[in-house]
Amino acid sequence: MDHRFFDLRGSHNPHRWHLPLVPKICVGPPDQLFMYGGVGLAAAIEALEATCERPVVWATAQYLSFARPPSVLDLDVRVFYKGRHTTQARIAGHVGESEIITINAALGARPGGVSHQWAKMPDAPRPEDCERVQLWPDHGDNFNRRVELRMPKGALKSDGVPTKDGRLALWARTVEEFEMCPSLLAIFADYVPSAIGPALGESNSGSSSLDNTLRIRRVVPTRWVFCDIQITGMHAGFAHGDMRLFAETGELMATASQSMVVRRREE
Repeated sequence: MDHRFFDLRGSHNPHRWHLPLVPKICVGPPDQLFMYGGVGLAAAIEALEATCERPVVWATAQYLSFARPPSVLDLDVRVFYKGRHTTQARIAGHVGESEIITINAALGARPGGVSHQWAKMPDAPRPEDCERVQLWPDHGDNFNRRVELRMPKGALKSDGVPTKDGRLALWARTVEEFEMCPSLLAIFADYVPSAIGPALGESNSGSSSLDNTLRIRRVVPTRWVFCDIQITGMHAGFAHGDMRLFAETGELMATASQSMVVRRREE
C-alpha cells in the first residue's frame, strides 16, 4: 500500500525498515511527545508482510520503552520458519542501541479454508447517529487529531465517565481516507486502555500498555470500525482487556487484547 498512515521506508536490506518519528504519529504534550504504541505494531505488521510476502495472521508487540521524535525507529525482521503456507517471524524495533518494541508474528493463508464467524456485533446506532468524543486531551496537531471517535448519545455522563461495567463501545475512523488493512486495525486496537477510566468509574485513572496483540480474521472494505472493548479484570496495579473489531456490515475483522499498568493521572 503506497499511501500509509505512517511513512515506513525500506532500505538496501530487505529485512530492515525505518520509521521516521514525527508528531502526527505521536501522542502526549508537545514537549513530551512519544510514538503511539499502535503505530509501532502497525508499522511492524507492514514490514513483516512486505518482507515475508504473506498476510499477517497474528502479531503481538511488547512495549519496552518510549520512542520520541525526531528520532527514527529501525525495524529488523528475522524469519525463523517458512513453510508451505505459514511463516513465523520476529521484529526488533530500536532507536540507536535502545530496543523500543519487540514483535512476534505468524503470517500466511491456507487455500480452501472455511470462512465463518460466531462473534456478533452488538446492537449500536450508526456512527452518524452518535456523538463525537475525545478520550484524550487535545495537545495540538498530533496523532489524536487524525482519528475520529464516536459513541452512542448519552453513553457519557455529564462528568465524562460512563457506568462501571468494564465495557466501552465506540466507532473509529481515520480523518484521512486509507484502505482498510491489518495495520489500521492495529492502530484502533490500541484503544483498549481507554476503557480503564470508565471501568473504574474514575476520570483521573489512566494506563499504559505492556503489550498489544492483534489476531486477524478477515479484513473487508469499511470506512468505520466498531470497537467493542471489555476490561476483563485488574489486580495489583495491572489490568487486562480485549477488543473485537467489526466492519460497518458486522463482519468480524479482528480481535485484540492488552495488559496494562493502571495509574492515577497525577502519577
